[in-house]
Amino acid sequence: MKFDTPATTNPIDQLKVVGKPTDRIDGPLKTTGMAPYAYEQHEAAPNAAYGYVVGATIAKGTIAALDLSKAESAPGVITIVTADTAGKLDKGNFNTAKLLGGPEIEHYHQAIALVVAETLEQARSAAGLIKVRYTKAKGAHDLEAIRTTATRHKDSKDSLVGDFAGAFSAAPVQLDVTYRTPDHAHAMMEPHASIASWEDDQLTLWTANQMIDWGRGDVAKTLGIPKDNVRLISPYIGGGFGGKLFVRADAILAALGSRQAKRPVKVALPRSFMFNNTPHRPATIQRIRIGASKDGKISAIGHENWSGDLAGGGPEDATQQTKFLYAGANRLITTRLAVLDLPEGNAMRAPGEAPGLMALEIAIDEMAEKLGLDPIKFRVINDTQVDPENPARPFSQRQLIKCLHTGADNFGWDKRGAPGKTRDGRWLTGMGVAAAFRNNLTMKSAARVKLDNKGVVTVETDMTDIGTGTYTIIAQTAAEMMGVGLDKVVVKLGDSSFPVSAGSGGQWGANSSTAGVYAACVKLREMIAKSQKFDPAKTTFADGKVTSGRKSIDLGKAAGASGMVAEDFIEFGDLGKTHQQSTFGAHFVEVGVNEVTAEIRIRRMLAVCAAGRILNPKSARSQVIGAMTMGAGAALMEDLVIDKRHGFFVNHDLAGYEVPVHADIPHQEVIFLDETDPMSSPMKAKGVGELGICGVGAAIANAVYNATAVRVRHYPITLDKLLKDMPQIA
Repeated sequence: MKFDTPATTNPIDQLKVVGKPTDRIDGPLKTTGMAPYAYEQHEAAPNAAYGYVVGATIAKGTIAALDLSKAESAPGVITIVTADTAGKLDKGNFNTAKLLGGPEIEHYHQAIALVVAETLEQARSAAGLIKVRYTKAKGAHDLEAIRTTATRHKDSKDSLVGDFAGAFSAAPVQLDVTYRTPDHAHAMMEPHASIASWEDDQLTLWTANQMIDWGRGDVAKTLGIPKDNVRLISPYIGGGFGGKLFVRADAILAALGSRQAKRPVKVALPRSFMFNNTPHRPATIQRIRIGASKDGKISAIGHENWSGDLAGGGPEDATQQTKFLYAGANRLITTRLAVLDLPEGNAMRAPGEAPGLMALEIAIDEMAEKLGLDPIKFRVINDTQVDPENPARPFSQRQLIKCLHTGADNFGWDKRGAPGKTRDGRWLTGMGVAAAFRNNLTMKSAARVKLDNKGVVTVETDMTDIGTGTYTIIAQTAAEMMGVGLDKVVVKLGDSSFPVSAGSGGQWGANSSTAGVYAACVKLREMIAKSQKFDPAKTTFADGKVTSGRKSIDLGKAAGASGMVAEDFIEFGDLGKTHQQSTFGAHFVEVGVNEVTAEIRIRRMLAVCAAGRILNPKSARSQVIGAMTMGAGAALMEDLVIDKRHGFFVNHDLAGYEVPVHADIPHQEVIFLDETDPMSSPMKAKGVGELGICGVGAAIANAVYNATAVRVRHYPITLDKLLKDMPQIA
């Protein structure tokens, strides 16, 4: 099905099942421990041996000598995989560095060996017996130090509209400020883990991966085998956040270990490898310049961004939202990439907009203060209903102003005081606001829908569920389309033998994958109607029956003894070119800052979201409050600290890399505006999972400023950055 005209009335609009707050159908399996994750596929891959990864202890250089003798003779050891034993390996399309290093080392903790043994303890013990001698090379590990060497990346979407330099220089009110965000880790609960098993030349890989088809292709390319010889299975994923978009060392090493050991092998990356071996969100340096008239109209807006990655990598495009969020005739957007010899930087929840809004939305508040305007009023003054860089292209939906006003009314924004002037006992209190923005992305997505003679609908697609509720919204879509209850729908996900879906990432997964199920159900409905000699256009599906005029038949009976199967995909046309498709929101935060210690406590948070039709308000709310919590971590505590001498992240565990816990976030609320977007898909939905993290960091920073009158422009906002400038204690 080609989606190239705006959606009109369709069966989804019935909203009998779709749009209802629905418990996750996979919830009971997960809460009882019955959902098997990648490392737990014991029945599928019996008698698996254990692999333990050895990582490089330098950031750049070569392996001069590798002594395996003691490890090979250690108890329980079956085989050891190295670059020498693995044979020729390619690099996947989505990998920046090789997943098995040697002799060249490209980053700290790059995998250089896998010890396979009968037990995990034996493998780990033997791994410690491997002796490695390196020849170190000088590396670059400090973005600030090499910022001037950064260059324009081939994929950078720089833009210059109008005369930015002239307009900024002439503006009566100007802001020119630089902000910094640090490196961030995904820190998901489930580690990267895989089990591999070969049968002749056919590889089956149970792995934690968000994008099954991408992963299947990269495994095949890396190993130099046909894609048809690889099957990836990932029915349950314990958190991804972008860190499991791409195949990592656990999958490739499990496959290599299994091939050498001639039996299934399971590999889970230790927690330290989750920080230094897998991708992270890169640090940024962002310079923002805004020029405005005295009445608050922006005349010039410039956003320059610097980030770093390994050679061949890409930038953290923190300027994306600045192209679309506010009006202004004269605009400058640049992105520069420096080569750093650090572990790979790549996608993390809301790549680009998340760190970009951490800077832009502080700058907007700073400019509002210069102008003597309320921060919400300044944002409203500079709202735009068209793409600022291409005014002929309107937004398909844009309810930013309503998000801001709705949030202000519900949060009690009118009670916000002047910076540093509101107290609650020993606590300085303040409120902050920030706009939320994330582009709406769509991806081609396919599904197979089966109807059996008992009226049970089974959906198969290689779509994944990373804890976001995909099983449920796909079941809701099929139930709505086929006119059955959720108890009559079975959903099977995460298997490369199923039709290729959009996968989970980029906030495109829910909208695209359900649209693919919609397309397959449309085809199945036509097949059923025609089998009964009904006019498909005049046939209804409800209450487990198919009806046309006065004729009605049970779905199971209509399916026949052998049932019916339909397969189709959704492919998106050019509506995204004629209309800018984005999601919008507003974050409101209240904080308390201890007047003596400068300890920050979040008191309450509110997100107001305009993101198309909300398919399941219950799971959508969970996604947003989870994203808000991640944003709180980014604002107040998360910081991958770099050893700039040796090129690695020092705090590579959950003791040193702090993430928020329940006690850090006492009260959160989410409001979804009533919205449908016919330009987006037949579902009239858009993504929402990443919108919740976009802007929340700045809202916290602005609240801290309102509480203390101290402006911090270098995240995370820790007490040491506040103490010296805190208001005097009376």
